Amino acid sequence: MGGKHFSVLDLLDLNLKGYDSLNLHCICGRRGLTRDLTVPDINRPGLALSGFYESFGAQRVQLFGRGEVAYLQKLIDEGNLQTIRHFFSYEIPCCVFTHNLPPAEEFINIAEEAGCAVLLTDLTSTEFSSRLLRVFSNIFAQHKTMHGVLVEVYGLGIMIMGDSGVGKSETALELIERGHRLVADDIVEIRCVNGNTILGQGANKVISHHMEIRGLGIINIAQLYGIGAIREQKEVQLVVKLEEWNANKMYDRLGTEQLSIDLLGVKVPLLEIPVKPGRNVPIIVETAAMNERLKSMGYFSAKEFNQNILRWIETDAAQAAYYGSDDSY
Repeated sequence: MGGKHFSVLDLLDLNLKGYDSLNLHCICGRRGLTRDLTVPDINRPGLALSGFYESFGAQRVQLFGRGEVAYLQKLIDEGNLQTIRHFFSYEIPCCVFTHNLPPAEEFINIAEEAGCAVLLTDLTSTEFSSRLLRVFSNIFAQHKTMHGVLVEVYGLGIMIMGDSGVGKSETALELIERGHRLVADDIVEIRCVNGNTILGQGANKVISHHMEIRGLGIINIAQLYGIGAIREQKEVQLVVKLEEWNANKMYDRLGTEQLSIDLLGVKVPLLEIPVKPGRNVPIIVETAAMNERLKSMGYFSAKEFNQNILRWIETDAAQAAYYGSDDSY
């Protein structure tokens, strides 16, 4: 996480809602809330409680479901508290009990002595595990900031990049005027999630939905165009690079070349658009978004055009048109 610390208290303070909410609250061991979560994974401690500590994932969040709670109760009924004390001799970040099943008083007392936070949730073990792993995937994801504008066009996340003054913000503003949405302007934070997905959002949530337009100043997109004109984050599915028109550069005119850019180890399609007076860049970006969606559905316009030309060349009509009256010479 680039040296950033993420503690058990940070996990409790996450403002997660709906199907992302973890529904956690601390029932004891508040001294342990400052412990850092260093391994983004979960461990079911059944084997450890039975005395097998080889390959014990002590640095993971320890998850207690119905089976572990029943086994804990068996240990307590047998008076075998030493096993529980041995469990807490490891530097465990925290323990989470699911199904709203609080541990026995003896377990709470030992956890309090060890300074380990014990958390409770009403979620099932399976549901809590999937939600927590999603949270970890976001928090521990590799990330960096980039200079550009991230917009959503026809449901496709497009990062508009280019040199300062080339017209990135103006292009994005026209797209918003045409009903598309702004994710972030100027500084975009991207994160690699699940190893193959690049998510982008504003590096600063306070100013991410503001835009700087030269000659006009800072404008608030949400206030001007409504809350429907913005969104918090979006997957980066296409990168559009705007550059000043260079007469000496050969630009792809057929679209058969498939350029890509490496973002945190993930290859993202890249489109280079030359900018000069008279070119309607926002419409080109809209068309690029629709074309990219077609590609994702298996329809590649440029390749189909190429194949149609090759088929036409092989026909008798094409051969007659090629040879024409020159055959008489």
